Amino acid sequence: MRSQKTDVAAKEINWSILRQLMPYLFEFRSRILLALLCLIGAKLASVGLPFILKHLVDDLESGTDAGQLMILPLGLLLAYGVVRFSNVLFGELRDTLFGRVTERAMRRVGLRVFEHLHALDLEFHLNRRTGGLSRDIERGTNGISFLLRFMVFNIVPTFLEIGLVIVLLGINYTPWFAVIVFVAVASYVGFSVMATEWRTRFVREANEAESRTSTRAVDSLLNFETVKYFGNEGFEASHYDGELASWEGARRRNRLSLFVLNGGQAFIIAGAMTSAMVLAAQQVVVGAMTIGDFVLINAFMMQIFMPLNFLGFVYREMKGSMANIEAMFSLLDQVPAIRDNTDAKTLAVRAGEIRFEQVQFAYDPERPILRGLSFTVRPRQKLAIVGSSGAGKSTIFKLLFRFYDVGSGRILIDGQDIRDVSQASLRDAIGVVPQDTVLFNMSIGDNIRYGRVDASDEDVAQAVQMAHLDTFIGSLPKGLDTLVGERGLKLSGGEKQRVAIARTILKRPPILVFDEATSSLDSRSERSILQAIREIASDHTSLVIAHRLSTIVDADDIIVLDNGRLVEQGTHAQLLMQGGKYASLWAMQQAEAKEKG
Repeated sequence: MRSQKTDVAAKEINWSILRQLMPYLFEFRSRILLALLCLIGAKLASVGLPFILKHLVDDLESGTDAGQLMILPLGLLLAYGVVRFSNVLFGELRDTLFGRVTERAMRRVGLRVFEHLHALDLEFHLNRRTGGLSRDIERGTNGISFLLRFMVFNIVPTFLEIGLVIVLLGINYTPWFAVIVFVAVASYVGFSVMATEWRTRFVREANEAESRTSTRAVDSLLNFETVKYFGNEGFEASHYDGELASWEGARRRNRLSLFVLNGGQAFIIAGAMTSAMVLAAQQVVVGAMTIGDFVLINAFMMQIFMPLNFLGFVYREMKGSMANIEAMFSLLDQVPAIRDNTDAKTLAVRAGEIRFEQVQFAYDPERPILRGLSFTVRPRQKLAIVGSSGAGKSTIFKLLFRFYDVGSGRILIDGQDIRDVSQASLRDAIGVVPQDTVLFNMSIGDNIRYGRVDASDEDVAQAVQMAHLDTFIGSLPKGLDTLVGERGLKLSGGEKQRVAIARTILKRPPILVFDEATSSLDSRSERSILQAIREIASDHTSLVIAHRLSTIVDADDIIVLDNGRLVEQGTHAQLLMQGGKYASLWAMQQAEAKEKG
């Protein structure tokens, strides 16, 4: 963990991400142009204010004629009010116009990251940190808002205004005022950059600690039942407190470094302001400047250093935003291991034949899972796969669904290599009832409709009936509108399994895969679900991965796996007559059933 934190802290900001943001801004070119015009108008008004104030003070000081005293200052006062209002108005118009640009960019980037995450392979999602991932996306999109708004409309305009002020002071007054402003701004910017670079690692450490804390909390709460099973609340709290302690330490270092930065910036500003005012006062004393000039210098210094002081905050936050955007964009750099070929075709399922030809596969090169596996699922037939744990049964399903690609050999559907067709068309043709059913935190009806989101209420009701869920749903006060809770925790294992079956029934694909589909059901429910499976599978090609052999006695063909190899194949009766591994598994399960009975 320590090395990870060091790497994160040491990593430099990738400024090229600014270039990656540009395409998202071009959607509103006219808005950006209008916002820039408003920006220029606001800055011209801002620079003009001190000159109006100077003439107003000088006229008030030197005015002796009563008529002149009543007319000229009134005009200047009105001009002062108009210019100040224009400054605020142009600024508000600028922010309003650019707000749409920022929000649309956040929307486009957020959607792109979300779609990309769904396009990544199963291996990435098995290793992901869900809580940390969501925090990276949230901080990244918020960082885009801050970066676009403040860098475009605060940093650049502030330096534009400083440049104008330096030129005007150098032309109208002694060059020493321009020198003071230039040296102060250069010192301020230089110190801010160096100090911010120094403390960036503390910001990164705090963000990383926050992500780890969030990840730990989400992981623990998602596994609430497991924590309760083993009475490990204290253990979880201890680990969470450890992550919080790390976060606390990172935040403390961040806060102390911020104190150093703010203190140095305040010292530079105070020194520049004092120097300029001392010089202005001396010029007034010797008659080289008027009181109005003194007020103008004071107004300019205040006008420069107030946004410059804010610029320090903007730069610090911009650095943090850049780090957050970089972390989010790094997700886009993740390349899916499973990708469609450039000329991928749409899978055309005619008969629904599935064929594995000399398939070899390993998650780890040193631990092969499938070793030259070959078998055929005939059209509209039911093939069952059995074998001991670790034999490779579930791996077959993952390869068929193309969560992984085969190491060698090939998988064909109606003669089409699944690597040559689009993943979308392949997965559209396969319906799955997984062993571990995970439901969305929505209603039962919405979870069932997820199988075909445009299904009618009649189709959903038919799927409910075929999955033998109608009695259960009828007993619920809210029926199909009953919420299932996060990951379906409010339903029993059997109820979740039947929701998954109803969802697959609603999809009605030509190929069905049942991965231990009745593993969570009691005997009575199992019989009714098996009958439903027979009904929906009668006109489909079906692949059944089974542990309980009693659930697949009606299979048209059964293959027995052992250590990734096909060791037996035939019908239930044929395999019993062979007296091999299948017969041994059958005898063992029958004996267990008698003991329980």
